[in-house]
Amino acid sequence: MTRVEVEGQLEIRAGIGVVVRSTVFNVAFYVNTLLFLLVSVPLFVLPARPLFVVVKTWCRSTIWLAKLIVGIDFNIRGLENLPAGGYLAASKHQSAWETLALVPLFDYPTFILKKQLTRIPLFGWYLMKFGMISVDRAAGMKALKAITREAQDAINDGRQIVIFPEGTRRTPGAAPDYKPGVANLYAACACPCVPIALNSGLYWPRRSWLRYPGTVQVHILPPIEPGLARRAFMQRLESDIETASNAMLPSTATDAQTA
Repeated sequence: MTRVEVEGQLEIRAGIGVVVRSTVFNVAFYVNTLLFLLVSVPLFVLPARPLFVVVKTWCRSTIWLAKLIVGIDFNIRGLENLPAGGYLAASKHQSAWETLALVPLFDYPTFILKKQLTRIPLFGWYLMKFGMISVDRAAGMKALKAITREAQDAINDGRQIVIFPEGTRRTPGAAPDYKPGVANLYAACACPCVPIALNSGLYWPRRSWLRYPGTVQVHILPPIEPGLARRAFMQRLESDIETASNAMLPSTATDAQTA
């Protein structure tokens, strides 16, 4: 399954029904998000950890809206591979879908994300409130040291660090582009790293207004235990995630119905 084939499949499925349902869902998503942000303001004085249930509820409600309006369902395998306590979770990143759907899987996760997101009014305040680890890509080594320090603190606090090793969303079937940052965290934190494969980009494509019906497949793979050399770790991580993610493409690319 190549990138061209996947994108061509999406174009074929983009009927008027898809456009209408996508528009309804996107409007509902922004309204739902705004309501959660505003209603939660009085709760902002509470400690972050118990308040995080609001975040999980917002994520679940968004995924429910996607299923109700657009027809995006999901299937998760391998939940038994999630360790207890603090660890790294390195996920394939094809869509905004996983930034929402993965949150309820963890006890108290922190995501590594772009610093620009913390500057969004109101939304950015919540990111900082819940201790998300922001990356200032222009800061170079200074940023790397800060991220490593925050990640170690999060692991010591029993949190799960969710990282997208490619740094940005990739089209299903595109050649992988894994960055070394995940290896730095793996070495510094000395904790297990759980690879996560998925195919969300088939149904919630990046940089697109359209959403397509179908079932997102998520496969939580066996953890990579600490102690591997950096190169060996990167090879194992990329191989595990890419092999499992690519295996999902041929059987699911035609899963959705043309609307």
